[in-house]
Amino acid sequence: MNGLRERLLLYAVTDRAWLDRAPAGCDTLERQVEEAVRGGATLVQLREKELEDAAFTGLARRVKQVTDACGVPLIINDRLGVALASAADGLHIGQADGDVRLVRVRLGAGKTLGVSVQSVEQALDAEADGADYLGVGAVFPTSTKGDAAEVSLATLAGICAAVRIPVVAIGGIHAGNARALAGSGIAGIAVVSALFGQPERTRAAAQALRSLAETVCLGK
Repeated sequence: MNGLRERLLLYAVTDRAWLDRAPAGCDTLERQVEEAVRGGATLVQLREKELEDAAFTGLARRVKQVTDACGVPLIINDRLGVALASAADGLHIGQADGDVRLVRVRLGAGKTLGVSVQSVEQALDAEADGADYLGVGAVFPTSTKGDAAEVSLATLAGICAAVRIPVVAIGGIHAGNARALAGSGIAGIAVVSALFGQPERTRAAAQALRSLAETVCLGK
């Protein structure tokens, strides 16, 4: 993906948990994604742990129409088959989601592959095996993924220094704590509830988080 580092600046990870609180006209995931990217999200990861592949693929295709129209890449969480079937721009996998080298081959050289890591050793392995970027976390306590181990800011900085590919911080990041990540070397911040947990003001939340990401990651 051309300009990948810049694309990772405000990395939006979807969560449908709050859709029942969304105002009329914004009560579908597609509309929430549109609000997020119109507000400044630079990449969207579609995360659906409960949907079957067919339903997930259908949703991914609809969301991709939105992201394509806005010029923003769409990454699929975990499901290689869905990423391929929906012609998404890439895939993001965790440590337990398959061999990175094999996934890299099956995904194809023209697609973006992200890998979640929690240590320098995992980061170096993922880079060597073909990852294009890394997701590191949880950097703060998070309720979105209850089983996520917390990664210290020192480890985050160590990972950024050890690899050549860009790193995104994830886990419990919101407007009140993101500035603590400044100077770590990250290319972007990934947010879930700080963005989609406010369905009545998703666009405004994205605007504020985009400005904050530019300060934290670019020093603006």
